[in-house]
Amino acid sequence: MTRSFEPIWLALPFPAFVVDVSSRIAEVNDAAEGFCMASKRQMKGEPLEKFSSEGSAVLDAVHQAQNGMRSVVLHDIKIGWGGKPRGVANVQATRLASGEVLLLLHPRSIADKMDRSLSHRNAARSVVGMAAMLAHEIRNPLAGISGAAQLLAGTLSVEDRELTSVIEDEAKRIGELVNRVEAFGEMGPGVVEPVNIHDVIDRAKRAAAAGFASHIRFSEVFDPSIPPTAGSSDQLMQVLLNLLKNAAEAMPSGGAITLKTAFRPGVKLSLPGKRSQSLPIEISVKDNGPGISPSILDDVFEPFVSTKSGGTGLGLSLVSKIVADHGGVVDCKSDSGGTEFRLLLPVWNERKR
Repeated sequence: MTRSFEPIWLALPFPAFVVDVSSRIAEVNDAAEGFCMASKRQMKGEPLEKFSSEGSAVLDAVHQAQNGMRSVVLHDIKIGWGGKPRGVANVQATRLASGEVLLLLHPRSIADKMDRSLSHRNAARSVVGMAAMLAHEIRNPLAGISGAAQLLAGTLSVEDRELTSVIEDEAKRIGELVNRVEAFGEMGPGVVEPVNIHDVIDRAKRAAAAGFASHIRFSEVFDPSIPPTAGSSDQLMQVLLNLLKNAAEAMPSGGAITLKTAFRPGVKLSLPGKRSQSLPIEISVKDNGPGISPSILDDVFEPFVSTKSGGTGLGLSLVSKIVADHGGVVDCKSDSGGTEFRLLLPVWNERKR
């Protein structure tokens, strides 16, 4: 990869590889590291078939490009890398003048992710409407039930008071659930201001480490050049705390969470009217827990879908709504080696305010 093309190579928002004439990986860009969950040092110089097993569609596309086909494009291919699934992508293999092959993987597009994010936000708004309609009707009888249980407790024996305690506890639990559902209120980011995302991450990490994530090891890989994003620091703090709490609860003592930021200027979202929105600020929260079951992975941002026993399934739906309200996108990748949530956010632009 000649030096003059290096900025373009590094800015590509999708995984890209250069495969030499002996089918060894000669170059890897930054996006490929995240997609493959492997470092450049682990991949460069290694045979492609070490990561993409013999007979795979990816290896077949490269071989076709090496053996006469100038360019090979395969659509909707299930990608496996290092023996682990990496999702569905379009595969493009193009033979270069040097005889090397440029291999590009195009995972689910940013636009598709935004469509899913908007769908999650609409689902959350449906929950809001239901909560607004029912909250008053639910709270009034709950207050009556709880009050009656307290009055009744004063006339009962110690043994029978256990039953009234159950009534009070369950009434309180229902009330708390209504409160959590109401947290989906139609409030957007509120006052939009420039937010230093590293300050928000640091606050969230310190709060987590002092409480629910005290048993977890944290590591950070930050890009110091990231400009401010646009939004509410308090709401972005809530997003990160929700993600950290999920990660911490998925792991035993000694588990690890990696917080990573990067600036990806090539990531843009197409909008109606031939407009586009740049989403270059990337934030990653990655754990080394057991992963999310493939059966619910595509639905983790839907309201009332939960991986935890007794969970309400509202935390990640709220995350998706807040990120979408900020004009961003959130997605999730998970396998048996861990789970990664990735946020893509816009840059603060004073001229647009």
